[in-house]
Amino acid sequence: MEDEILERLLDDAEATGAQSHAKAPSRLKSRIYSALMRHHAASGPLLALSATRATGRGLCVFESLTSACSTDTRVEQLNLCRVCHARVLGEHVEGAPIFWHNCPYVDFQKR
Repeated sequence: MEDEILERLLDDAEATGAQSHAKAPSRLKSRIYSALMRHHAASGPLLALSATRATGRGLCVFESLTSACSTDTRVEQLNLCRVCHARVLGEHVEGAPIFWHNCPYVDFQKR
């Protein structure tokens, strides 16, 4: 469902002639990502961290620690971003001083 919404937004942007070099603020990107993750988590359990790693996606430091310390799939399906300081900084500070590897909120800060 989120893919359809994002594709529709992209189509609308292209149809209106939006400039491809225009970039959204990192705070907005962070808030959108957080909203999408909340929506996804509300619709059912997230993919377990071990399964996420198996698909080739890297895990952030907190996800890696959780995956290494837990054998419970329910724990691995938690939305760890909800309790991470990187999310709070990403949503409220433009150019936030966060540097975790494989963190989407860090990726949004890149220009």
